[in-house]
Amino acid sequence: AQHPWFMEARSLASPYHDWYIWSDYNPGYSGSWGQQVWFPLSGRYYYSTFSAGMPDLNYTNPEVTAEMQNAARFWLVEVGVDGFRLDAAKHIIEEGAVQANSESTHEWWENFRSFFKDVAPQALIVGEIWDTTESTAKYLEGDELDLAFEFYLANDIVLSVNEVNVEIATERLDAVEETIPGMQYAPFLTNHDQVRVMTLFLDNMDKARIAASLILTAPGVPFLYYGEEIGMQGEKPDEWIRRPMQWSDGAYGGFSTSSPWETLGPGWMSFNVEEESPDPGSLLSHYRNLIRARNEHAALRVGELSIVDAYNDAIYSILRVSGEEAVLVIVNLGGETITDYVLNVEESRLAEGSYTLLPILGEGAFRQLEVTPGGKFAFYIPMAEIPPYATYILQLHQHTP
Repeated sequence: AQHPWFMEARSLASPYHDWYIWSDYNPGYSGSWGQQVWFPLSGRYYYSTFSAGMPDLNYTNPEVTAEMQNAARFWLVEVGVDGFRLDAAKHIIEEGAVQANSESTHEWWENFRSFFKDVAPQALIVGEIWDTTESTAKYLEGDELDLAFEFYLANDIVLSVNEVNVEIATERLDAVEETIPGMQYAPFLTNHDQVRVMTLFLDNMDKARIAASLILTAPGVPFLYYGEEIGMQGEKPDEWIRRPMQWSDGAYGGFSTSSPWETLGPGWMSFNVEEESPDPGSLLSHYRNLIRARNEHAALRVGELSIVDAYNDAIYSILRVSGEEAVLVIVNLGGETITDYVLNVEESRLAEGSYTLLPILGEGAFRQLEVTPGGKFAFYIPMAEIPPYATYILQLHQHTP
């Protein structure tokens, strides 16, 4: 509300007046989650989705759209950024009381995409929709956004790990795969508006490790909120979720040479990059190993997904197959050694034949896998025991006749 545009827009004679949304009376409806959206000012009302201090721009005004395109062009061309995270992407244009996912909003993003790709064809736009998977999918049909964060999947991965119930994650992952085309979703754990994942896990480092295993072996394009990789903690208010990055145990955590705007988070002297980097067993090293595996193995990036049924609530398993490569992922979500499990897949892209399993991540000797027509395998036990909180990423090598 203190922006110079809005300060000028208060006057009916201002060229900025129609850059915002005004009404001579209070229309009387609330926002999409029941919040106040019309605020009084000098005998009139202005519209704001999020708070009185953040008046919405009027994107039905071509001048506003042109100005936002100028801003995007500056960052893409003059600064050279690789793309944008688009906050609250479903709230661009309201159609009266329809204040989220309006047809006008979809049209605006279609037009913005044309502009954006003309300026920087290789740049990326990822949207924060924060809605059902079905609503999110409508932005990802090839003519609007490149990617969107998958909030329901994020929630269910965290819940699955906390409750040691693999079906919560696998059922959601299967539903997302069926609903969103071309793996155009972005798996994550938590973000800058949510309680940090380490806090949700009550500082359980083992849970943090296996949650990382799940998102970094999943289809889509994973995103990490800074500090997750070192176990940063934080809960509401938002400022405590957005504390300085913990680089070292030195002054101000190595974040700055001056006192930062917020104090450092709890445990910063132990949970920092400098402390964890040389430790092969640290959370940071685990993240680095997972990222390296994903970068080096195409199946983990673009491989077709098959959910593997392990007949055990604690064993998460998926198969990723792409081109000439196949990878089997096995994660023990629980704190007990598992011996009672078998792996089954009804169909997959695997060719019929015998396979040797070679570890990409995780150590051990693994039994040969036999695949029948249709990419099916059943009653497969790759190892007698799966240790607590273990992660295995195994490359499948088919025996030549």
